[in-house]
Amino acid sequence: MQSMYWAIELLAQVLIFLVGAFLAVVVVLYLIDRFQTHDAIRRNFPVIGRFRSLFSNLGEFFRQYFFAMDREELPFNRAQRDWVERAAVGRGNTVAFGSTRNLGIPGTPIFVNAAFPPLGNQYSQTAPMIIGPTAREPYEAKSIFNLSGMSFGALSRPAVEALSMGAARAGIWMNTGEGGLSVYHLKGGGDLVFQIGTAKYGVRDLEGNLSDEKLREIAAHPEVKMFELKLAQGAKPGKGGILPATKVSAEIAAIRGIPEGVASISPNRHPEIEDWDDLLDMVAHIRDVTGKPVGCKTVVGAIEPFAELFVRIAERGPEAAPDFITIDGGEGGTGAAPMPLIDLVGMPIREALPLICDLRDSHGLHDRIRLIASGKLINPSDVAWAICAGADFVTSARGFMFSLGCIQAMKCNRNTCPTGITTHDPRLQKGLVPEDKFDKVARYAKGVIHEVETIAHSVGVAEPRQMRRRHVRLVQDSGRSVPMSEIYPPSPPPS
Repeated sequence: MQSMYWAIELLAQVLIFLVGAFLAVVVVLYLIDRFQTHDAIRRNFPVIGRFRSLFSNLGEFFRQYFFAMDREELPFNRAQRDWVERAAVGRGNTVAFGSTRNLGIPGTPIFVNAAFPPLGNQYSQTAPMIIGPTAREPYEAKSIFNLSGMSFGALSRPAVEALSMGAARAGIWMNTGEGGLSVYHLKGGGDLVFQIGTAKYGVRDLEGNLSDEKLREIAAHPEVKMFELKLAQGAKPGKGGILPATKVSAEIAAIRGIPEGVASISPNRHPEIEDWDDLLDMVAHIRDVTGKPVGCKTVVGAIEPFAELFVRIAERGPEAAPDFITIDGGEGGTGAAPMPLIDLVGMPIREALPLICDLRDSHGLHDRIRLIASGKLINPSDVAWAICAGADFVTSARGFMFSLGCIQAMKCNRNTCPTGITTHDPRLQKGLVPEDKFDKVARYAKGVIHEVETIAHSVGVAEPRQMRRRHVRLVQDSGRSVPMSEIYPPSPPPS
């Protein structure tokens, strides 16, 4: 009995202490809020005003998990992310009852099923395609769907390792992003595309200029199959890459050739490229030094400047053309960019891609310049649409991030990514185990390719690159759908 009284007295004292501590905290917070001057809400409503910030932060969480419907979220809704997750873990991607997609939204693609689709023995997998036939070492690309540029630095070590091993397992290429070539990119032993950004990370001299010696060093790696000269990125056209100081470790600084612990802001363009002639000269120079195919990545703001590019190519001859052009849509993603550029600058990929394709084809360069589509294309329907529109290949970054376990926490620029993908905090990186995740990366890539081939067979062709614009209809404002071939008829060749 005495021990019970003692326990009750102890609990009472603990309760009194906790209540007292709580009141003391409230008093301290009241005084802080009442006399601070930078937040009017907290100054006018001490303590209570703090709940506004708390609820604002929690709102994003509750909307994502409790209130938003499957197809309401942005930038990627739950239905899109769930498809990637199911593909990555090898679960069946069949669904029951009926579609939750609103087919009346303007721009929605509707594929035209064939009356008599091919039987099982009448279709095939997508054939490899040669890129850079005039280079000393042309590249035979095996897959229509590949991994877009994400730098080591923007991504963590285990994320890059998992992507490298997964890409190799799936037989797709991996773009290094503009942050240089790391040992983690090489770990899987698969095909790599080395991206040269405006800061020339990994191939720059002490003054930040392009170094032929370092280009040869990179090209000497048998894994490096192509070079991509990045002019612009969909999420931030006209703005260079942004790597916060917290992510510039000694290792990353050494790979990029920049000071440790200092934020790295790339120039908004290549200083030595002032017009299309300069670009073609640079492409030719890199191709001559490395012996490998060279292309460029850019964002379309208007079609007229690109018409001038193809005129310049026609004047110089097909051998002067870039081996590929990657078109990134204005809806593309990034780890860090100003909101106005993310929201409002750059033509969407669904408008830009058909226009550039028509320009290329009208100049007779269909077999010389390969088109790569990028920008929010993560599901099979997105990839199939791009192939119909004229893309030879499609690349994705965020789709592969979802396959790694990204939960769209929107913290890529804060070094606090809870899944370990975009952080260099060792404690958070522990959650991402490359030996477990790389299989998910490979399964996701294979799942996309398989279902794009399924769409191709449904519309009546043997493999995806046989799909044309007539095989997909686009919903209009009236609710009716129109063949894409009517909206974007092929351009006649220039006179």
